[in-house]
Amino acid sequence: MSIAITSMALEFNWSYITQGYILSSFFIGYLTTQVIGGALSDRFGGKWVLSIAAALWTIFTLLTPIAAKYSVLYLILCRILLGIGEGACLPSIHSLIAVWFPPEERSRAVGAITSSSFIGIMVAMPISTLLIASPFFGWESIFFIFGLIGCFWSFSWHFLGASNPIDYPGISKEELSWILKSEYDVNKNNLGFSQFESRMSIVEDNDSEIESSRIIAIEEDENTRLLKVNHDQKYLKVGNASNETLETSNLSKDGIPWKLIFSRREIWAILAAQFFNSFGFYIMLNWLPTYYLDHFGLDINKLGYFSVVPYVSQGTMGFVVGIIGDYLVNKLNIRVITVRRGAQIIGILGVSIFLLFAAYLATTPIEGIILITIGCTLGSFSFIGVHMSQLDVAPKYAGVIWGLGNTFGVIAGYFGVALVGLILDITAKNWNIVWNLVALSSLTGTVLFVLWVGDEVVIS
Repeated sequence: MSIAITSMALEFNWSYITQGYILSSFFIGYLTTQVIGGALSDRFGGKWVLSIAAALWTIFTLLTPIAAKYSVLYLILCRILLGIGEGACLPSIHSLIAVWFPPEERSRAVGAITSSSFIGIMVAMPISTLLIASPFFGWESIFFIFGLIGCFWSFSWHFLGASNPIDYPGISKEELSWILKSEYDVNKNNLGFSQFESRMSIVEDNDSEIESSRIIAIEEDENTRLLKVNHDQKYLKVGNASNETLETSNLSKDGIPWKLIFSRREIWAILAAQFFNSFGFYIMLNWLPTYYLDHFGLDINKLGYFSVVPYVSQGTMGFVVGIIGDYLVNKLNIRVITVRRGAQIIGILGVSIFLLFAAYLATTPIEGIILITIGCTLGSFSFIGVHMSQLDVAPKYAGVIWGLGNTFGVIAGYFGVALVGLILDITAKNWNIVWNLVALSSLTGTVLFVLWVGDEVVIS
């Protein structure tokens, strides 16, 4: 949308304030499904939440050009509905990470998945520029083509995705055993399950009391105790063959401990960082292409190529950062809290400093894009900072807490994106005010995160 709106504004004669309303309207819908998307994913499984979310945002992506032709109000409504669908995406993904990945691989998982979103931007922006510049397509084709791609992805995910490794038929016994053993070990260490200090293996359970599925077998003596782990419930069969009892613990019946969540400073570290950092992130995501046009006088036909460079670098570095994070914690035995703090400081200081360098020192588009790209590359370190923290302190509620943090971030993003349009109209396009606000907000969030962040499970 950030590429398409430059052409749409010319065709429909929109002011900066109108553009700000259109861009920020997405966040109204995006805000509404953050927490509920995470909660539903943690309770029912991320596959179905992500499937429904993808279908919604695909439908309203396809409808965007049609809505724009009717009126600004229809377009704003379409953007809100698109945001409702997309809002559940990241919370459901983080819920899936908590289930699918053992702790020693979660930094890499978050780094890879977050980087993939930037790869998507990297692909979309040049293609969008080509479509706009083409005499055969135009800005409308951006939404039609990516909407069709969304249809294909949704169809594939429906048949290939799974909420839990236990429910995925393509997984090997070895991999499943490793994933579940890691989860078991973490639960044992965090919750004191000392009575289950025994080796674990994968077996098949055909007992009539428990649905046929893969389970963990905890072998203590000649009597095998069976533990079935799935997304909704755990069954523990104890005793011998002649005298068995079945204890059930449904992980979802207790509900979400909202009072406990809001009482922990470790959670507020995530919320504060998401709020203040997202203020700048969403401004850059939505307004950087316009900045290149206004400040540097960039040719609109080159806009997508310039806009994508920071995201190419940031996305690529994100994969590396995830590996670095796991290596520092698991191989060098550096404390998790030290890694989180250091990564967040590097990431946010990098973005803020080099963004200000671009604003005050760059005189050509090349200079500006180089400085912003360096900042965004360093910014990828935040992937193993605040983006990992909910998996450290509350893995059971990772989806909910990510959704809650993103809710705070979306609120900031909504007002930030709209505010930029107002500032530019009032100050005759004084972009330096915008970037100073972005830097100040990001630094504030980082200070609060460093002061409050934790590295031990506090909600389980």
